[in-house]
Amino acid sequence: MKMRLTVLGLLALLFALPTGFSAQAAETYVIDTKGSHAFVQFRIKHLGYSWLYGRFNTFSGTFTADDGNPGNSNISVEIDTASVDSNHAERDKHLRSPDFLDVAEFPKATFVSTNVKSNGDGTGVVTGDLTLKGITKPIEIAVKEIGKGKDPWGGYRRGLEGSTTFALKDFGIDFNLGPASTHVEMILSIEGIRK
Repeated sequence: MKMRLTVLGLLALLFALPTGFSAQAAETYVIDTKGSHAFVQFRIKHLGYSWLYGRFNTFSGTFTADDGNPGNSNISVEIDTASVDSNHAERDKHLRSPDFLDVAEFPKATFVSTNVKSNGDGTGVVTGDLTLKGITKPIEIAVKEIGKGKDPWGGYRRGLEGSTTFALKDFGIDFNLGPASTHVEMILSIEGIRK
């Protein structure tokens, strides 16, 4: 239902270096969607009895990681809302309708970070603007760095995960799913390839 994408999101970016480690220049990464090593997922309660999971299959983005000064890190993600996939064709058709994402009117959702804070232990918080269904609101994504290093193909990668929860009504989604289903959780698993 929405992304946080941020997507989002994330932010790899945010992690202070261990004491005694020399700071490096900021590094820019392209989110690896071509190799399907990145995911923008969501889950929402179904009647309060279980979780319904879904994802967005088409998205792109970049992030900059500055270990020496995490506040200089940033992320930008764009999501094709029509690519929503909850593993059920009729439900996905409904999710694309004006009741939910209204993909004909709003084919893209975006997340652009405005601030990155590191906790100094590989975790942090990315604050940014999520635009969904034509509405832009600030959200916070709790993030954790998974790892970074050389890959087998001569490149360098960095991965992180993040999550956030927000009310559907904040983004103009008023369809009544019941009292247990007013909020959606976005889960981001991001792997970037250094430029």
